[in-house]
Amino acid sequence: MKYVVTGGAGFIGSNLVDELVKNGHDIHIIDNFSSGKKENCNSKVEVHSLDISERKNLKQMSEVLNGCDAVFHCAASARVQPSIADPINYEKNNTIGLINILKTAVDSNVRRFVYSASSSAYGPTDKLPSYENDPVNPISPYAAQKYYGEVTCRMFSDVYNIETVSLRYFNVFGERQNLGGAYATVIGIFLNQLSKNIPLTVNGDGKQRRDFTYVGDVVSANILACNSLNVGKGEIINIGSGKNISIYTVAKMLSNSIEFKKALKEPFANLASIEKAKKLLDWEPQTSLESWIERNKNV
Repeated sequence: MKYVVTGGAGFIGSNLVDELVKNGHDIHIIDNFSSGKKENCNSKVEVHSLDISERKNLKQMSEVLNGCDAVFHCAASARVQPSIADPINYEKNNTIGLINILKTAVDSNVRRFVYSASSSAYGPTDKLPSYENDPVNPISPYAAQKYYGEVTCRMFSDVYNIETVSLRYFNVFGERQNLGGAYATVIGIFLNQLSKNIPLTVNGDGKQRRDFTYVGDVVSANILACNSLNVGKGEIINIGSGKNISIYTVAKMLSNSIEFKKALKEPFANLASIEKAKKLLDWEPQTSLESWIERNKNV
């Protein structure tokens, strides 16, 4: 089967590509390499260096999607804090880019479109765990754009008759996560600091709690979402571990040398209800943060 993975040189996308290749599929990557890395690209796939937010690239995008069964849309300008600093570019990449690739998928008769959404759409909430039908409260450009993407996918299913499903990821970690720069996750930052033998930096008091989800489990959710007969009408599905842990506890797993810095504007806690993923996709997480850290903290 031919599949296209946008953002296939990035953290989640490249892990997904590897699994799809392992399963014997014909895989094409679309990436503009603004944050993705060429070394992440599987040698058995065809790589197309394209910026999907540019209308001038629509014809080339159409050529890539010709004969494609499904698109996995992993491409995005990611992370909350950088989106606050640069909302205009984030809007271009996350909103215009989505519309361009979705309409191209429709015009190319693609069967299904799997969208990488974000738990940041929930925003601050005292009601945990978060269920997919809970009210949303995005408090950053990135969160608003990712939520808009879910609405857009559902609308495209209704109006253009393309099968879509949106997966709301919770704090993904694992192999190829960014260790530094604006796109680094807290686990990546901690591992980078650990490798340099410097104190781990915790924002605020570290009591904020996160639901951490292993990238391999995110990959399996994407593949199940592509193939399941239970979805395709714009469904929104949480992909998390179903438990949360404090940032301070994560830091202590890795090091006894910890420094505290000014708190950021961010939700205090998140936690996914994963009942819908279990029911519709027959999916459950297999790798815990604790077991992964134990295997990788000294690597």
